[in-house]
Amino acid sequence: MSKTNAVARGSHVGRIWVIARHAFTQLVRMKVFYFLAVFAVIAIASNFFDLPQHEGPESLGVNVLHSIKSWSLGTMTLFSVVLSIVATALLLPKDVEDRTLYTILAKPVPRIDYLAGKLLGVLLLVFVSLALMDALMTAVLQIRTTVVLGQQLGMAQAQGWPADTVESLRRDTLLNGPTWSLQGAVFAVFLRASIMASLALLISTFSTSTLFTAIISFMVYFIGHFQADARAVYLHAGHSGESLAGRMGALLFSLVLPDFQNFNVIDAVIEGQTMPLMVLGKLTLVGLYYAVFFTAASWLVFAEKEF
Repeated sequence: MSKTNAVARGSHVGRIWVIARHAFTQLVRMKVFYFLAVFAVIAIASNFFDLPQHEGPESLGVNVLHSIKSWSLGTMTLFSVVLSIVATALLLPKDVEDRTLYTILAKPVPRIDYLAGKLLGVLLLVFVSLALMDALMTAVLQIRTTVVLGQQLGMAQAQGWPADTVESLRRDTLLNGPTWSLQGAVFAVFLRASIMASLALLISTFSTSTLFTAIISFMVYFIGHFQADARAVYLHAGHSGESLAGRMGALLFSLVLPDFQNFNVIDAVIEGQTMPLMVLGKLTLVGLYYAVFFTAASWLVFAEKEF
C-alpha cells in the first residue's frame, strides 16, 4: 500500500501519525541534525574550561556547574526555537512545491489531520534533538559534579570544617548537578519550542513565503518576552475608569499571544533551586493551550484555502 493510500484509509490517529513520520523524515533529510554537532562541541568544551571567579574556593566549583547548565540550556533554547520555526515554515511550501499536498488532500484527508501531522512531525524532531542534547549535558554535568564535589570535600577536610558544614556543602553541590528539576527545565524548553512551532504553523497557512513566516514568528517570540512588562506599564498608566477595559484587553492579548516570561523559572533551576511540580504542570497546560489554540486557528484558515 502506498504512503498516500495509508494516509487516506487510516483512522484520524493513524493518518496523523503517518503524516508526522513523513514530516520527520523530510526534516531529517534536510540535515538539521548537523546543529547537534555544534552543541556537542560547546557542551564538551565547557567541561574543560573555567572562567575566572571572584568568590571563595568553596563556591568556585558551584559556579562552574552553573555555567555548564546556563550555557547548555541556553543553547537548547536557541536551537529548539530556531528549529521549530524554520522547520515548520519550510514544510507547507515544500509540500506545495512537490505537489505532495495536492495528492494527500485529494484522497481525501481531513485538513486538520494534515496540519496536526505536520506539527507532530516537527515536535518529534525537536523532542529527539533535545533528548540527545539533554543526555550529553547530563553526562558532562555528572562528570564535572563528581570532580567538583571531590575537590570541595578535600578542601573542607583539609581546613577542618565541622561535619555538618561539610554535609551542607555536599548537598548544595549535588543540587547544582543533574537533578529532576533540571530535566523539568529541559521539558520547559520543549514546551516553549512547541508553542513557537504551532504559531509558525498558523502563520504559514496564510503566509506567501517561508521568510515572512520565520520573521513574523521570531518577532512574536521576542514580543512574548516583554509582554508582561508592557502589560504592567499599560495597566498602571491607565485611569481608574479605564482599568476594567484595560484589564480585559490585556487578558485577551495574553490569550492570543504567549507570555514567555512564565518560562523564566528555568533561571532558578540553573541556580540550583528545585522546580515545583505545580509550576511544571502550569507550564504544561500553557504549552498545551497555545498548541491547541494555534492549531485550531490554522485549521480555520487552511480550510478556506483552495488547492
